[in-house]
Amino acid sequence: MTDTGTDERRLLVLYGSQTGTAQDVAERINREAKRRHFSSKVMALDSFPVGDLLKEQMVVFVCATTGQGDPPDNMKLFWRFILRKNLPENSLSHLLYGVLGLGDSSYQKFNVIGKKINKRLLQLGGKPLVPAGLADDQHELGADVVIDPWLKVLWERILQLFPLPPGKAIISDDICPPPRYKVTVLTENGYSKDFQPASNPNSNNSPSQENPFYVEILSNDRLTAGNHFQDVRLIRLNIKDSKIRYSPGDVVMVKPQNLSKTVDHFISHLGLDGEAVFSLAQNDEDIQLPSTLPNPCSIRHLLTHYLDISGVPRRYFFELLSFFSDDEREQEKLKDFTTAEGQQDLYNYCNKTKRTYLEVMQDFPQTSPRIPFDYLFDLIPPLKPRAFSIASSQKVYPNEIQILMAVVEYQTKIQEPRRGVCSTWMSRLRPGEVKVPIWVKKGTIRFPSDNVPIIMVGPGTGLAPFRSFIQDRISENVGNNYLFFGCRNKDKDYFFEKEWNEACNSGKLEIFTAFSRDQEDKIYVQHRITENGELIWKLLDDRKGYFYIAGNAKQMPDNVTSAVKEIIQKYGSRTEEEADLYIKKLEHEKRFQVEAWS
Repeated sequence: MTDTGTDERRLLVLYGSQTGTAQDVAERINREAKRRHFSSKVMALDSFPVGDLLKEQMVVFVCATTGQGDPPDNMKLFWRFILRKNLPENSLSHLLYGVLGLGDSSYQKFNVIGKKINKRLLQLGGKPLVPAGLADDQHELGADVVIDPWLKVLWERILQLFPLPPGKAIISDDICPPPRYKVTVLTENGYSKDFQPASNPNSNNSPSQENPFYVEILSNDRLTAGNHFQDVRLIRLNIKDSKIRYSPGDVVMVKPQNLSKTVDHFISHLGLDGEAVFSLAQNDEDIQLPSTLPNPCSIRHLLTHYLDISGVPRRYFFELLSFFSDDEREQEKLKDFTTAEGQQDLYNYCNKTKRTYLEVMQDFPQTSPRIPFDYLFDLIPPLKPRAFSIASSQKVYPNEIQILMAVVEYQTKIQEPRRGVCSTWMSRLRPGEVKVPIWVKKGTIRFPSDNVPIIMVGPGTGLAPFRSFIQDRISENVGNNYLFFGCRNKDKDYFFEKEWNEACNSGKLEIFTAFSRDQEDKIYVQHRITENGELIWKLLDDRKGYFYIAGNAKQMPDNVTSAVKEIIQKYGSRTEEEADLYIKKLEHEKRFQVEAWS
């Protein structure tokens, strides 16, 4: 295959990313493609119409694996589609592809998503450009030990197939790339500075990321005791007239905004005029204008609603920032952070301490005031929407969505506490103050519609989807609900105790509680599961029940799964290997489901 025209020199980069690392690598590949004069695009797998793979000739997939061996949230729809058994074996025989997996070898299912997607593409007739790359975050020099040489071989192979156009050379990485958009600051008067919608535009359509519904807050109540270390809130949102329909297991997406204090500091540090208005135009035919940003727009609106100025900078930020520096010491430090050898220093400086874009800019006082305004879109990514499991049933609360939200605040070496952007903003909202943009998506948990027994393990805020399901079932007079709930103290963070007591008294719910700090020996949900092993085996095996886990991804899901395996061995007289196969069979039948978040 040789180059027969510019149309063939086209590359699509698709990523599945949970924390942003895979997206970073995908965007790096896209920039390297542009330097080699390819027409290229980069997007999340679930933003790409999967049927269009039939039209693509060359795709690079960059896929992370989350802790439980699951695909990242922004590739779950693609994942479900590509694994369908009815896809023809030769459906991707036209496709040249590369797979780069990003994983962590401290987890049992290391890089399983990268491995599986590579295997599936081969089964569907795809032609690998190079063997799959499997990067390991645990390597002492980080994932780049695999990524850098893998990309070198990938580009050698691609340029064999699609040589550079006549008279063209690879653009040096010493040359600053052009900005993502053309930005024009408007001096005319008459543009509105307030882009917060007074009502809901396009209300004929179902709410979506491009067209969210702006909800009023009905109440915002702290559920934990005032002297408890964590502030957890029940927030009730008014969805009357929204056309929103949801089921247990669904998630509500919230578009957050930065705190006004942070925005003011950012504007001050860069010497910007927050009330100035600018317009955007395309600067690259492969990059569309942002659909969720007004055009024209004020700088204050951009910094409040669009750019993630409280996020943690990634490697490319330092690479691009170095182009604008004329201070020798600052430029040298910025460039150090972009080398493979400098990744541990960058981790210690940025990721470990959760240092924000604004704080990094303040640490480079000679360089940051020289940043051209139009490069802010390249330096700082957009604010990502936050997902919350819905904690209410629409059968019980037809005009409400309720969310159970832990307010994120913790200390690092930096004096100022680290705060979650969305949870801090929402925790401070009062009824009638600000309208919150939301839409609803299908969650990963699927509940059955019949009356089979349901075992639910939901410590802490993992309780949310199960409250929705239990309310739904009780409203239909259905029992067979078994809930395992864990928290620190009965008197401080036992959510919805009164509601559960009423449900238990009606005979529709059995609850098993683990209050880890109310006695000398810590008791967790897995201990309660072990204690009730005979019941769980009977519900799973004799009565064909379903088992669900939701909550923090650290150790809880693995610990609970281990407890269930021990129950299968003890009460089902199975070997360890047979217990593993039993769990796999339950997973295949959707009778064992985990929804974990970091």
